[in-house]
Amino acid sequence: MPQITASYAGLLIALFILLTLRVFAVRQPSGIMLGTGGNRLLERAVRVHANFAEYVPLFLVAIAAAELCGAPGWALHAAGMAMLVGRVLHAIGLSQEPDIVPLRAAGIALTLLALVIAGVLALGGGLGLW
Repeated sequence: MPQITASYAGLLIALFILLTLRVFAVRQPSGIMLGTGGNRLLERAVRVHANFAEYVPLFLVAIAAAELCGAPGWALHAAGMAMLVGRVLHAIGLSQEPDIVPLRAAGIALTLLALVIAGVLALGGGLGLW
């Protein structure tokens, strides 16, 4: 059973729900129900949410495949923590006006690191290394 993947999926889904609620919280008072209407705070909230949705599903598929193939637990945790912390830092950095560039950059770097680790682990599983 992919328990490590399930743990990170649960944590990442909780973060996704928070980001979704943030979009609602910015959208409702603005009266903008479709798109962003040029509202910079809404644009930021929507992009943080969408960016999360663009990276996290592929990551979860890769670590699930790697875990099912028997990848080392410590490596799966390293990837999972990098993704989780990366997405939090990115959300905080991009949500501010202006951006907090060091947080945003660190978030992007950790996200890409998590994807590289997950990809290597999945490929290792596919090659029968685990």
